[in-house]
Amino acid sequence: MDEDLSEQSTWANVRRNIIELIQFIAIVLAVLLIIRFAIAEPHKVSGHSMVPNFQDGDYIITNKAVMYFSSPQRGEVVILQNPRNRDQVFIKRVIGLPGERIKLQDGKVYINGRILSEPYLPAGVETNGEAYLADGEQITLPAEFYFVMGDNRPDSSDSRDWGPVDKSLIVGQAWIRYWPPNAMSVIQVDTPSLETVNQSN
Repeated sequence: MDEDLSEQSTWANVRRNIIELIQFIAIVLAVLLIIRFAIAEPHKVSGHSMVPNFQDGDYIITNKAVMYFSSPQRGEVVILQNPRNRDQVFIKRVIGLPGERIKLQDGKVYINGRILSEPYLPAGVETNGEAYLADGEQITLPAEFYFVMGDNRPDSSDSRDWGPVDKSLIVGQAWIRYWPPNAMSVIQVDTPSLETVNQSN
C-alpha cells in the first residue's frame, strides 16, 4: 500500500513538472514571437545595392520598435517592403524626408536647393536619375513619404525608379550586423549634411 502511494506521488510530481515545463516553454515562445514580430527581426542582405557598406549575404537585426516612437531620419539605413511586391523586402538609405524638394542634377542630390553631402558614399560616386525622377527634374515629397536610395547608386533599384515610399512600408531601422563575424557591429547612422549652393542650381 505504501509503495502504491509512493508510486502515485512520484507520477504526480512528474506530471506536475511536465506541465510546468510546457507552461515555461509556451511563455518563452510567446516572448520570442513578440520580439520577432514587434521588436526585432533578422534579415539577410540580398544583392549589391548597398555596397560597399553592406555586402550580399550580410545578416542584420532590424529594430522594428523604433518605428512606434519616431520617424526615419536622413542617413538611416532602413528595411522596407518593396512597393511593387510587398512579399519582398529591400535595404536602403533614407535620403529625403516628407515635405522636402528632391532634385538630381550633374550627379548630385539636391534637397530644397542645397547639395546633399553624403559621407557614406565612396569618393566620385554620382547619383543619376531613373524612370521616376530623371536628371534635372524636381519633386516634392508628400506627407509621410520618404525618398530612399541604395549606396551603390549605379546598381540600385530605389526611389529614383519606383518613387517615394510610404512610411507604412518601412519595417524598421537596420540595427546590428551579426554576420559575417568579422563585420559584427552596431550599425551607425552617418548623418549627411546640406551644403549651400549658388542660386543657379
